[in-house]
Amino acid sequence: MTIKVGDAIPSMKLMVATADGPKEISTDEIFKGKKVVLFAVPGAFTPTCSAKHLPGFVQYADELRAKGVDTIACIAVNDVFVMGAWAKDQGTGDAILMLADGAAAFAKSIGLELDLNARGLGWRSQRYALVAEDGKVTHLAVEAPGGFEVSKAEAILAVL
Repeated sequence: MTIKVGDAIPSMKLMVATADGPKEISTDEIFKGKKVVLFAVPGAFTPTCSAKHLPGFVQYADELRAKGVDTIACIAVNDVFVMGAWAKDQGTGDAILMLADGAAAFAKSIGLELDLNARGLGWRSQRYALVAEDGKVTHLAVEAPGGFEVSKAEAILAVL
């Protein structure tokens, strides 16, 4: 069942790359008492994700924060080392919290996993963006296959 507006973000552990190495972070720590924009990409270093999706959120980070967003997070079904390398490559700095969902556990828990096994890419996440306030989804925008319209930074700015 796919997560929907009004649902709670599931409580679970994800991974982030830090200067001291990989670190576990809980979704409770990320979302509790905060306004969060979470956007998901099918994979780090992939064309649309690297050329448009992540760069858009980096570009509009200040505008999103000006609308009351405490945290902007990117999640992908990649390991923490890939997410760390992608963050460096994209120059995200402290603007974006880069979350590794290595085994697609988060994507599956919210019903937004994407089966790309036939193409040799394994389980991934669908492309989406959501807004959550104190752990509850207030906006959810899931892209049609191959699409990049409703989950881009400009679209999220428009709904805040």
